[in-house]
Amino acid sequence: MLERLSLSDRGGDRTETLSGGLQRRVELAKGMIHSPRVLLMDEPTTGLDPGARSELWRLLRTLRDEEHVTIVLTTHLLEEADRVDRLAIIDEGRLVALDTPDALRAQVGGQTIAIETDSPQRLAEQIGGEFAVEAIVVDGSVRLQHDDAPALVPKLVERCADDIRSLTLGRPSLEDVFIARTGHRFRGDAMREEAAGV
Repeated sequence: MLERLSLSDRGGDRTETLSGGLQRRVELAKGMIHSPRVLLMDEPTTGLDPGARSELWRLLRTLRDEEHVTIVLTTHLLEEADRVDRLAIIDEGRLVALDTPDALRAQVGGQTIAIETDSPQRLAEQIGGEFAVEAIVVDGSVRLQHDDAPALVPKLVERCADDIRSLTLGRPSLEDVFIARTGHRFRGDAMREEAAGV
């Protein structure tokens, strides 16, 4: 087990003397001693630097692919949630979405336009009235999805230029999925994603 998790050279060291990343590997090794078919992990990368986080994800993929272990984990990091095979989004104890990350983004549809403005409610109402699209205010910015967002952007800028501080166009993200399902922006302590099968 130590060799498989690249811990052989530290086998005689006390766990508390190891770095955070190596301590996580030791925890993973302890969890794998009995060769489980399912491994439950609660925010396994919390407190790890980017290199250790990346290494832990490499180890988890190896367990999934080579040992056929189903891994169920929680995370508050959207970039980690995007790596999983299947994603459950839970908001305030309620399951609001369950599918692959790509399928969840596809359910949002179109592309996302996010507008920073000093008058979000007024601008959302103006956009809704003039362009017949649903524009919602989320944490002080206006957000909308549209199937042909690139064609809509110049029209928005032409009609609403005085109210737009910045405008961002992009494909739906997991944050867009979260907003579509909950009505509010992602906040690390407000969302837990569970991934089965990493």
